[in-house]
Amino acid sequence: MSTPPSTASHQAEALIPLFRQCFYSDYNTILTGNATEPLYTPPQGDEPARIYFTRDYFASALHEIAHWCIAGEHRRTLEDYGYWYEPDGRTAEQQMLFETVEVEPQAIEWIFTLCCNRRFRVSADNLNNGMGASDQFKENVYRKAIDYLEHGLPERPQHFARALAHYFRNGRHPTADELDVTQL
Repeated sequence: MSTPPSTASHQAEALIPLFRQCFYSDYNTILTGNATEPLYTPPQGDEPARIYFTRDYFASALHEIAHWCIAGEHRRTLEDYGYWYEPDGRTAEQQMLFETVEVEPQAIEWIFTLCCNRRFRVSADNLNNGMGASDQFKENVYRKAIDYLEHGLPERPQHFARALAHYFRNGRHPTADELDVTQL
């Protein structure tokens, strides 16, 4: 893995080659920025699978990578992994469902964010209805992140977390002590 050039290393573009080094040869998947909306497209013909993240947002890239990291083999053959998604403006019931399926990817995103020495913000992704993340959702994300840090991540997110920690933290991996639920 390469060494970060400077503070410019915290630009989302730094994540693109890191992701490629970690996963392109085994998973035929690349990370692409500057999208209007995040999206995953499976491989087609000679084209690799693509994870599109919003504009040049660092957090968007980490979040979309977290989703990819937990998507199983079948889901990676489907656009956007075949996940249910209701856009901003969800009802309270739809928001509860959203929060249920977002615990794991947001816990992984939090660990990725720590590996980059950045601050994590939990996302309710429902601004139009004025619904922020519920306290229960924040607590669930926190507990899952602690579980991962204490017992280990699955293989793909662990591989990427190591690459991030090497690039941004001189190989120092985050610990559960670095999680602060009050910052969510």
